Amino acid sequence: MQIPSFLEVYEGLISTSSISSSDPSLDEGNAKVCEKMADWLTALGFQVESEEVEPGKINLMAKKGEGEGGLLMAGHTDTVPFDEGRWNYNPHALTQDNQRFYGLGTADMKGFFAFVMEAVKKIEDWSHQKKPLYILATCDEETTMLGARHFSATTPFKPDYCIIGEPTSLTPVYGHKGHVANAIRITGKSGHSSNPAYGVNAIEIMHEVLAPMLQLRDQLSRTYHHPGFEIPSPTLNLGHIHGGDSPNRICGCCELHYDVRPLPGMSLDGLHNLLTDALKEVASKWPGRIDITPLHAPIPGYECAHDHPFVTQMSELSQLEAQTVNYCTEAPFLQEVCPTLVLGPGSIEQAHQPDEFLAFEFIDPTIDVLSKTMWKYCF
Repeated sequence: MQIPSFLEVYEGLISTSSISSSDPSLDEGNAKVCEKMADWLTALGFQVESEEVEPGKINLMAKKGEGEGGLLMAGHTDTVPFDEGRWNYNPHALTQDNQRFYGLGTADMKGFFAFVMEAVKKIEDWSHQKKPLYILATCDEETTMLGARHFSATTPFKPDYCIIGEPTSLTPVYGHKGHVANAIRITGKSGHSSNPAYGVNAIEIMHEVLAPMLQLRDQLSRTYHHPGFEIPSPTLNLGHIHGGDSPNRICGCCELHYDVRPLPGMSLDGLHNLLTDALKEVASKWPGRIDITPLHAPIPGYECAHDHPFVTQMSELSQLEAQTVNYCTEAPFLQEVCPTLVLGPGSIEQAHQPDEFLAFEFIDPTIDVLSKTMWKYCF
């Protein structure tokens, strides 16, 4: 196969839909986009292996060069669903307009792999390579982090360093908060509203739950602190609530969805214990009527030490000061394998938005930074 151009790779990535969703009717898997990547990377001289983690869910691993250690360039191949009718451009085509690339995944983050492959091509002579270059393309980052979790638990190689190409405007990111999202479900007993004795009102029990939840929010803010973050404490957000179906029925069920953004180093088990302790009194008052279930597997906070040589070197190479962010990536799982930074083209403000785009101004600087990084850690 002839080595494809930057635009051919970018167009191929964006035009191959790979939506992941907890809604089975929207979930597509990523096998087709990984098939294309395997062909392109083979043409570039990589040894390529694809692993089916679950049916239709692929982790692609590629290696160029031999030896121990080396550099891992990682990212996810899936995208979120898109909002029908809110896009002015075809989400599944790479459209060039306004000095931007438009399309689903241009910034978050399939497009990153086009930059990686172009950076590989920029290094004309690989004969002096001393350490391997790896590429990891994962599945289901947007839902369960399945691919990254699986890779960290079963990794067949151990690089020296890893860069995840999420959109950071090329700023090295050395830490971010985690994400815990749960549902609190109150099961009451429905009945005719003319007599409250006919039932148990789930909304009224939820009212008793809300006060300790807000107290827990304040407790987290008082107890935990990390000066490296713009918002230095964990946050707890009451995001969604629904209960009942009619004004003349006693509400038989009420459900609250909330999330917590734990700081790096916070124990997820400890956080769960704080929640159960906060609700202990109301749970004993209403036995068997309060259930807490995770909306997804919890994601811990992540941090690569700010004074780690990798952080210092990448700050110098990118000419941008490393920082922390509040959103989540696969970094806490890949950090289990080796020191990891998040650095990629485009802005996080474009992620999950209609008319997602990546500005042309990122093209040359990204290829330059990635090729220099490959040279530094593999040659």
